[in-house]
Amino acid sequence: MQPVNLIIIGVGSRGSSFSQFALDHPDLARVVGVADPRPFYRQRVADRHQIPPANVAEDWRQLVTRPRFADAVIIATPDRYHAEPAIAFAEAGYAMLLEKPMATNPTDCRRIVEAVQRSGILFAVFHDFRYFSYTQRLKEIIASGAIGKVVAIQHTEPVGFWHYAHSYVRGNWRNEAGSSSMLLAKSCHDIDWLRYILDQPCVQVSSFGSLTHFKKSQKPAAAGDALRCLDCAYEAECPYSAKRFYQDRLRQGKHSWPLNVITPVFTEEAVLQALAEGPYGRCVYECDNDVVDHQVVNLLYADGATASFTMTGLSEYGDRRTTIFGTRGELRGDLSKLVLYDFLSGETTVIDTIPLDAPAGGHWDGDVNTLKAFMTAVGTGDTSYILSGAEETLETHLTVFAAEESRREGRTVAVTLTAP
Repeated sequence: MQPVNLIIIGVGSRGSSFSQFALDHPDLARVVGVADPRPFYRQRVADRHQIPPANVAEDWRQLVTRPRFADAVIIATPDRYHAEPAIAFAEAGYAMLLEKPMATNPTDCRRIVEAVQRSGILFAVFHDFRYFSYTQRLKEIIASGAIGKVVAIQHTEPVGFWHYAHSYVRGNWRNEAGSSSMLLAKSCHDIDWLRYILDQPCVQVSSFGSLTHFKKSQKPAAAGDALRCLDCAYEAECPYSAKRFYQDRLRQGKHSWPLNVITPVFTEEAVLQALAEGPYGRCVYECDNDVVDHQVVNLLYADGATASFTMTGLSEYGDRRTTIFGTRGELRGDLSKLVLYDFLSGETTVIDTIPLDAPAGGHWDGDVNTLKAFMTAVGTGDTSYILSGAEETLETHLTVFAAEESRREGRTVAVTLTAP
């Protein structure tokens, strides 16, 4: 197949990583267009990919209204700005990879799916958790019958105290009005993954959670009236010190995420300026955040299986952990290995699932596998490579919205797929 010609809409942290994929895999993809309202970020991508000036735009509308000049589009705008470009590019006939979440409310999710169905384009959501080698091996074990019928799952996402402070207290996903709920922004992956593993729709949910720690009432008295870490007498004692965290990353030469989110210039002066002037230097007890810092979701599936999911921002950063309970055995996993216990034989088998060439970190080989699958599907027309299509993604998003309704209203909620 020929390389897929791509337009990337939004080249922040995620969009830039997608553009890097094309540089790493020129046989699969080529970036021929970019749109981003920030001159530095869009021009950086344009220069790296030698994109013609006519295909470099401040506003995505400048590209979608032209005759089609690429095979596919990747949309990586902020969450609440997914719907309009997704619908427009679908109507223009572009194959599409849409960053998760699909959209921040049920109406926009349905509008996107309807546009995809009308146009008949190839479409995928970036639910990379489905594409992990780990996930595929886990699915194979379940399908083999090694643990019998799955009856229950316990699944935990330990976001990590510093990651939570970076992204969900100081960062872009801190406030529901500006982004979305924590469950949708961070953990729609997990609700989607549970559905994929069980291969059953969720029919009922209940959920509890709140913002417990990262608020003004929890601010240590020693921090006084300080609004920023650079001005705080308590900073050296605070586990959430932005000064310590970002300066340590700089000194260690770790210039990728999350340091590259606060500044594109990796000097001590630039980091200190970002902490003095930008959102990432603020006290975690003095921000405008309102998303939960811990949440549990209980899910009932159509075949009677159940799952419990826990998200916490108060944890050591680590990989997701899962225990799957079957009628003939138990399967435990942490993204790097699977531990299979057989009830009959009493034997325990440990299975390493990390590919030799997988990058370290929470996404392992999921990002690369997702992008390879999408490019191959576009290039060959074989939609079987797509594991995260429109209809099932809509279903799992509606499960997330139902869980949030349950959390807010204190009741069990049925998952309804039809529009009200």
